[in-house]
Amino acid sequence: MSMPISTETLTSLAMLKVHIDQGGNYLDYLHPFILHVLIEKKPDPVEDTIVRRFIRDDFGLEIPDRVIQLVLKRLARKHPLEKEHGVYRIKGELPDPRIMPQKQEAIRHIKGVASGLINFSKNAIKPIKNQDEAMTAICAFLTRFNIPCLRAYLRDTAIPTIKDQHHPQIVLVSKYILALQDKEPKQFNSFLIVLKGHMLANALLCPDLDNAPKTYKEVTFYLDTPLLVQRLGLEGKPKQKAIINLIDSLLRLGATVATFAHSRDELERVITISASYIEDPEGRGDIVLEARRQDTTKSDLLFLKGQIDDRLADYRINVIETPKYIEKFQIDETAFEEVLADEIRYFNPRAKEYDINSVRSIYALRKNTSPSIIERAKAVLVTSNAGFSQAAFRYGKKKEASREVSSVITDFSLANMAWLKAPLDAQDIPKTELLAFSYAALQPSGKLFEKYLLEIEKLEEKGGISSRDHQLLRSHGLVQDELMNLTLGEEEALTGKTVTEILDRVKGEIRKEEGDKYRKEKSAHENTRELLAEEREKKEKIRKWLHENCKKGSSLCAWFVSISISILLLAILVIGIGIRSNNPLSGWLLLIISGTLIFCSLVSFIFGTSVKDIHRKVEKHCFTWCIKRTTNEIGSDLDVS
Repeated sequence: MSMPISTETLTSLAMLKVHIDQGGNYLDYLHPFILHVLIEKKPDPVEDTIVRRFIRDDFGLEIPDRVIQLVLKRLARKHPLEKEHGVYRIKGELPDPRIMPQKQEAIRHIKGVASGLINFSKNAIKPIKNQDEAMTAICAFLTRFNIPCLRAYLRDTAIPTIKDQHHPQIVLVSKYILALQDKEPKQFNSFLIVLKGHMLANALLCPDLDNAPKTYKEVTFYLDTPLLVQRLGLEGKPKQKAIINLIDSLLRLGATVATFAHSRDELERVITISASYIEDPEGRGDIVLEARRQDTTKSDLLFLKGQIDDRLADYRINVIETPKYIEKFQIDETAFEEVLADEIRYFNPRAKEYDINSVRSIYALRKNTSPSIIERAKAVLVTSNAGFSQAAFRYGKKKEASREVSSVITDFSLANMAWLKAPLDAQDIPKTELLAFSYAALQPSGKLFEKYLLEIEKLEEKGGISSRDHQLLRSHGLVQDELMNLTLGEEEALTGKTVTEILDRVKGEIRKEEGDKYRKEKSAHENTRELLAEEREKKEKIRKWLHENCKKGSSLCAWFVSISISILLLAILVIGIGIRSNNPLSGWLLLIISGTLIFCSLVSFIFGTSVKDIHRKVEKHCFTWCIKRTTNEIGSDLDVS
């Protein structure tokens, strides 16, 4: 009995990743799969539709007929596969691609990831019960990583249609991915391998990519406002890292990265509005909620607003003046607005105006051209909004300037294509895209949050919660996380009971934070006391060391002086007993010594000073001098007296 499609699919995606590591071009990665089918199934004749079905059944990949045709044509050049009357026939022994060992290894990795997802979901509102459900959930998650913006694109994804695909599966897998990154790096890498295989499969679905130039030297990519917001880090680190890696990759491939002046102005306006809502319990939106998570203040945002131009310059994003209206190259804005309405629900009419302005600007820049590949498109708008991209693609089918290449593509589509051009130079792109998507998937939708706000209004009106509770439920940073934990993004799962449970969890977290704060303060106080005690002990050791060393030094100095005086006394004694010297120099020396001794004797007679007193005083002065000199050298005012 064969494995379910989802298991085969994930296994095959992992195997594709192995082939990309071995080099070659996109279509070469499919050769082993088709050779295996031809050897095992021995179809006669070899038709693309038959091979396609076998690839789907044995490997769980949905590959278009056109791609199968291209691969068969390539295989026929090297192997005994001949075309007769429009169909291929096997005319000899085909080489065994030996992919079964790779398949078994891939299955082991995939099952480990699936088992981890099952365990992770045990406490979820809709736990995953078995391996088949886990595989289906992972496949549903991966279908979100496609590049549906190209005219040559033949399918949305290489993954066969997933039945019963629900948003909660996407949310649950997203939570799992973020947990793996923190706690299970090996399983996270296994999942990353599957994602890379899926990104490679995107190229298999669009074989025209194989012949495209390897750089973007002739293209300027214009970032729309949400991507600028992400680059500033206002929607969290995962999204910021993803757009940073994309920009770096594009620049390495020779592209120019820019934004329109009206997008720059919209960015400034968005930051200003968000700043005004930071301290308002009614305020919401990705920037506001992220600011609350990160303790970003209104002043921080306003300060950032004043740095926009400098920041964009540092990020190597050029601000280009919005093209003037040229009647000949303008779009039908009314028609495009109708297409947008089918794809996007705009809460802010001005945002729609900015989007329309961006699209018509791309058409103005593409004047008199009809590019067939993105590398010759001259100007492309990049967005994080898949609906916006789809609307532009649908509208562009009627326009010569974007019939083959859409005027708007998603950031992931571009990241996928940039990674395919230079996977070794952009190794972080799959990882950062995976984390950015997972992070974004855990944000409640506008509809879900609207329903949540209505529920807390109802509870307050009924007296179920206080006004303070109401404020907590609107503005506490934990609310979004718990809302998604308890509903997995489903509106139907949100009830008054859910809101009460969210409130309990928020209050519990506040109590925990307060307890943690007290424990941290107490621990910090204890640590400070220990550090002070250690410092005092260290200071005492230094003091004793200085004292002993200076004492020894001053004692040596005092003894030197005392011995010198003793020698003088001995010399005067010699003079006193009548010793004379015939040498004039020695005579003068004896005279000086004699005079000095007489002077010292007078001082001692008048002031009562003895050699012992001199020894003690010299020792004290030397000790004091030594202490001052040493403490000055070490920069400390230690009391060592």
